Amino acid sequence: MPDFLGLGAQKAGSTWLYFMLRKHPGVFLPPVKELHFWDAHHGNGLDWYRGHFADAPRGLQKGEITPAYAILSYERIGEIRREFPDLRLVYLMRNPIERAWSGALMALTKAEMTPDEASDRWFIDHFRSAGSTARGNYEACLKAWLSIFPAEQMRWFLYDEVVADPRHVLVETARHIGVDPGFFAALPAADLTERHNEGPGAPIRPPLKAYLGRVYRAKIVSLQDYLKCDLSAWLRDADEAIAACPRGWIDRIRDRLVG
Repeated sequence: MPDFLGLGAQKAGSTWLYFMLRKHPGVFLPPVKELHFWDAHHGNGLDWYRGHFADAPRGLQKGEITPAYAILSYERIGEIRREFPDLRLVYLMRNPIERAWSGALMALTKAEMTPDEASDRWFIDHFRSAGSTARGNYEACLKAWLSIFPAEQMRWFLYDEVVADPRHVLVETARHIGVDPGFFAALPAADLTERHNEGPGAPIRPPLKAYLGRVYRAKIVSLQDYLKCDLSAWLRDADEAIAACPRGWIDRIRDRLVG
């Protein structure tokens, strides 16, 4: 059975974390990164889920990383707690403006479209979708999990930390899940920044960024208060995007959406 779960968020470095943890001699992760048992394959039963950890050598900390678990229902999180009460949790968060854009680009790739082929309306419809909205509401995700799991079993990081100091994130993650942090402390710097699962990387259109700034600014302020951490860089990004928006653009888009 698993000892830890990576919850996401989507497009916030979870694939990087998966491949880095696979390097650690004290960690076992299934060969498939996202098992999606608790959201998509629950009907297969717990024996199916446990089977993914059956090959783990004795003594290793076993885990899996599925970003979609961040938005599980209270009922499903409660079931996880009943089955695995000592589970350690790791949650990565990224500027929600960047996350929403990156998520939309991933959806474009699956639809076999390029960014130039998608209209502003297409992107805004994606931003407004239930999945994108829920994945970007980090405070709601944290409150759901922390209403059921003790706070000491959760460790969260910002994507900004992954970029600025990946060694720190890995060392602290190792401590949290109960493996030797010295492995990551000694890992060569060049091995800490491997890139995986990169998307098309198209720059966000300024009007769309302004739209997302309007959507997420209040949520960033609330999250900053909830976490007691400095999210001023995210707020500055939102404010600059809003200020750069062509006058009246958002109102026109809103009218079109309502119509």
